[in-house]
Amino acid sequence: MLTLYTYFRSSASFRVRIALNLKGLPYESVPVHLVRDGGQQLLPEFRALNPDALVPVLLDGGQALHQSLAIIEYLDEIHPTPALLPKAALDRAQVRALALDVACEIHPLNNLRVLKYLKHELKVPEEAKNGWYRHWIELGFASLEKRLNASPPAGDFCFGDTPTMADCCLIPQIFNAQRFDVDLSPYPTIRRIHAHCMTLDAFAKAAPGAQPDAE
Repeated sequence: MLTLYTYFRSSASFRVRIALNLKGLPYESVPVHLVRDGGQQLLPEFRALNPDALVPVLLDGGQALHQSLAIIEYLDEIHPTPALLPKAALDRAQVRALALDVACEIHPLNNLRVLKYLKHELKVPEEAKNGWYRHWIELGFASLEKRLNASPPAGDFCFGDTPTMADCCLIPQIFNAQRFDVDLSPYPTIRRIHAHCMTLDAFAKAAPGAQPDAE
């Protein structure tokens, strides 16, 4: 069985949980609390799995895989149905680009270790730190909203009417936005896609509040 080292509030872990659920793949969940005990991801036994001290990590046959998008593409290759990337090369590139808009442009600026550095090393006040968080989500969502309404426009999901890797990335980022009180009213397409996705078990069961380590 697959083993996923995860944290309920980690959006990168959330992405992989969605992908596993969409493909109907059973897995064992191993919680790694990113705050408790000074951060369990920093313990030597976890660093042996991932020297970056980041979740998620997926174990398959004793091999440790890291980076959520690489894990999702791996799952798509070894369990190709249902596909999370389209068949046509141009379509695949467009889906990857939407996923990377979140995973590379929005999320890294708001990752926990960045926020901790802002707070503890740079002594940024709490409200200024939260303003930083909201700024980068709002900037990224404004661009993403335009992309989702360009050609081809989004369907029920980010790309057409079946879920893809792009949705695996977008939905967790919306959870983050809601946690920090980002006003989502300027992004009707993003809100519509989120509302539809959360009616599906694969997304709902992957949500932070549904995890065994949820607080």
